[in-house]
Amino acid sequence: MRLSGWGNYPRAECRTVEVRGAEEIAAGLAGHASAIARGNGRAYGDAALNPEATLLTRRHDRILAFDGETGRITCESGILLSDLLEILVPRGWFPPVTPGTRLVSVGGMIASDVHGKNHHVAGSFCRHVEGLELMQADGRVLTCSPTENADLFLATCGGMGLTGVIVTATFRLLPIASAWIRQETLRCANLAEVMAAFEASQGWTYSVAWIDCLAGGTARGRSLLHRGEHAWPDELDPGRGATPLILPPRPRRRVPATFPDFALTSLSVRAFNEIYYRAGRPGTQIVDYDRFFYPLDAVLDWNRIYGRRGFIQYQCVLPKAAGSAGLEALLDAIARSGLGSFLAVLKLFGPGDAGLLSFPMEGYTLALDFPIRTHTLALADRLDAIVAEQGGRIYLAKDARMPPAMLRQGYPQLDRFLTIRRASGAERFSSLLSRRLEL
Repeated sequence: MRLSGWGNYPRAECRTVEVRGAEEIAAGLAGHASAIARGNGRAYGDAALNPEATLLTRRHDRILAFDGETGRITCESGILLSDLLEILVPRGWFPPVTPGTRLVSVGGMIASDVHGKNHHVAGSFCRHVEGLELMQADGRVLTCSPTENADLFLATCGGMGLTGVIVTATFRLLPIASAWIRQETLRCANLAEVMAAFEASQGWTYSVAWIDCLAGGTARGRSLLHRGEHAWPDELDPGRGATPLILPPRPRRRVPATFPDFALTSLSVRAFNEIYYRAGRPGTQIVDYDRFFYPLDAVLDWNRIYGRRGFIQYQCVLPKAAGSAGLEALLDAIARSGLGSFLAVLKLFGPGDAGLLSFPMEGYTLALDFPIRTHTLALADRLDAIVAEQGGRIYLAKDARMPPAMLRQGYPQLDRFLTIRRASGAERFSSLLSRRLEL
């Protein structure tokens, strides 16, 4: 089967094995010299691609236990976050950390140690994972947690599937009183304003900014910052307050075909950014959780807008010590390239997480989408140089082209990760990402 990540770049012919249950996972591993697990394929690059054997875990999707009093849940790794939300939100529970799409598997959330709009208060997802079952290359299943097989647990959190196949996971959920978010929007005229707004918003549970990466001069870095809190029933309109945990059906549209390459140009992106910035009206409103956390999920197959050659998402984090200088250098390089991104997101991270390859560090993370063009990869190399100079790193779950030296410079725990990987006999777990990065 011809597979790719969400960015449709790169693509590879992969032998696929559909698995459900521990016995089928073990049989899939036994028949191949190397393999990688794949949930819903929402990693952007080559993390879930193995030409020899890609284990498709989407049918491995049961909830095994749930405590409605404590919010403790155990589920199989292939279940999607969207399925959990449909079941749990009406019961008054929400994931403690959620990425920007609900169409990810729980196994993928752990392997990527996903972060959300609340990292400054809640950390990344694996901080809330109490334990997991991990299948080794020989079919043995180990229980891993912060206290049992702890080294392997830390290597698995953010380890991109390279320590084994996650079979089940246990984590705690967040209690909520409604399915709605009280959202406040701030319009920020430049980078200095939005950074000051982030610092002033650390008392809020959620914060995220859309940033105009093509604006220059005094408007460089102009942004719309959205901050939010889970709403209480008495904050809702009477009609909503009667059933605060139930959302009306949300219409979803589909991009019907892949866009031609000429549809996205610097002019069209600049025009979109201007309209979007002007339309972002400051103020407070009540929005449903789906619109606040997963706005792009309303448009199915939105990755088609980048054309047949696909796109890369470049997500980096810069330590707070880099200040605005690092972000300004990145924005200047992007503006000069003419490859602006209309899906550009800025967030403030709190302290880093324990996973050996976890992405977050205390500072600012910037995520941008670039269509594959003749000079896209050259721009990414220039951005790498800025990130490396500032002491930052690149997110593996979004990466499709980072060189090994960049990985080694950005992840100081890499050698410990590799030692644990070798000691556990996990070298049979490999992907195009791990081969490219010489893992």
